[in-house]
Amino acid sequence: MVHDQADVITGPASPDQVAVVFDEERLVSDAGLLLTASLAGRLGIERLVNDTVLLGAGVPGAAMPGRKVMTLVHGMLAGADSIDDMDVMRAGSTGLVLGHGVMAPSTLGTFLRAFTFGHVRQLDRVLDQTLCRAWEAGAGPGAQRLVIDIDSFVGEVHGDQKQGASYGYTKQLGYHPLLATRSGTGEVLHIRNRKGKANTQRGNPRFVDELLARVRRAGATGMILIRADTGFENHKLFKTFDAGGVEFSIGVKQSKTIRALIDLIPESAWITLEDYPKTGEAQIAETKLGDWRLIARRTRLTGRQAELFPDWRYHAFASNRSEALKLVEAEHREHAVVELAIRDLKDQAFAHFPSGQFPANSAWTVIGALSHNLGRWTSQIGLPDHVAATASTRRRRLFRIPGRLTRTSRQWTLRLPARWPWQQDFNNALTRIRALPALT
Repeated sequence: MVHDQADVITGPASPDQVAVVFDEERLVSDAGLLLTASLAGRLGIERLVNDTVLLGAGVPGAAMPGRKVMTLVHGMLAGADSIDDMDVMRAGSTGLVLGHGVMAPSTLGTFLRAFTFGHVRQLDRVLDQTLCRAWEAGAGPGAQRLVIDIDSFVGEVHGDQKQGASYGYTKQLGYHPLLATRSGTGEVLHIRNRKGKANTQRGNPRFVDELLARVRRAGATGMILIRADTGFENHKLFKTFDAGGVEFSIGVKQSKTIRALIDLIPESAWITLEDYPKTGEAQIAETKLGDWRLIARRTRLTGRQAELFPDWRYHAFASNRSEALKLVEAEHREHAVVELAIRDLKDQAFAHFPSGQFPANSAWTVIGALSHNLGRWTSQIGLPDHVAATASTRRRRLFRIPGRLTRTSRQWTLRLPARWPWQQDFNNALTRIRALPALT
């Protein structure tokens, strides 16, 4: 819309002429959270938490866990990465557009410290059931192929009072969570916090069993492809995938056995990849690793740079897929997209693990994944053409919009800035989300 000069309010001659008073009760600090609040209401998340997370009578913070989890979820969506930052949800009239009571940071801290391992598992069931509901509402793959990337990462912490934190393979102090994400949407399908010294392999078989059962319950009826790097090489796991009809492509370490198999591949079998940068060369080939395909990729520099690294560098993975070699190899390399989801998680809740207690930080981990997913589902359902938007882009364009809540003749109106560049996206998303049937 084109605006005349007369439509624009003339401002002060200098910022020094602007008086500042914090007294506007009707302002909403992050008015765009109306989108996620509407979706959370359609999915019934608060009630689901109340029915599932049972901390026990007499436990501090046990009452009404749903509104505490939702306060944390919305705070994380607004960019809060610590318990103290959650206080922004109580500014002005922000709490009135969220659809739930907003709890004080001190209450949230007490709530998180009440968690035990069993309570974290209850919270994990909330993530499970919410995924089912979101996929049923239109965010799921249905009968289409579902590609899942499994990885682990180091959630760095600071200070020596973090229970369970230790120095792992990156030489950074922190935790070592295990997660599975959905390729193409970045949803967290499953997550498990682990101590910092946990080996990458720790808990993998059970994690994968729970993951596959979860996505099947949620309505994924098509083929499933699991991708992972060399840290998840496990031949028993390969057999489990084969028995369950699940495709996989998982990296294998350059052991003596693997190098010997690769060395037996004749030079004539190596296929040069044409789309590789001109400063280097890449070739692929395959052989057998027991019952599975062993696909190898080798790269080297060319031209003057070859003087630095003249030899081939090898990478290999095992797979039970039957498609053409080039397709299988190219799709395995796309496993790197899991790093985009990890980036978004670290840009939100996982910038910090706020508590000194391990179970509290494990609960924070699951809530962070739930918050991440709620933001993703807002795009998938509300703006299907903008699924690839990053967390920071979503915050800037949709969530962190200043607004003013007014009421006239019993009608509440959320007044947002004129000429907001992404006004149409916001309206489209809100219309689609509000068209979803509410849970009875």
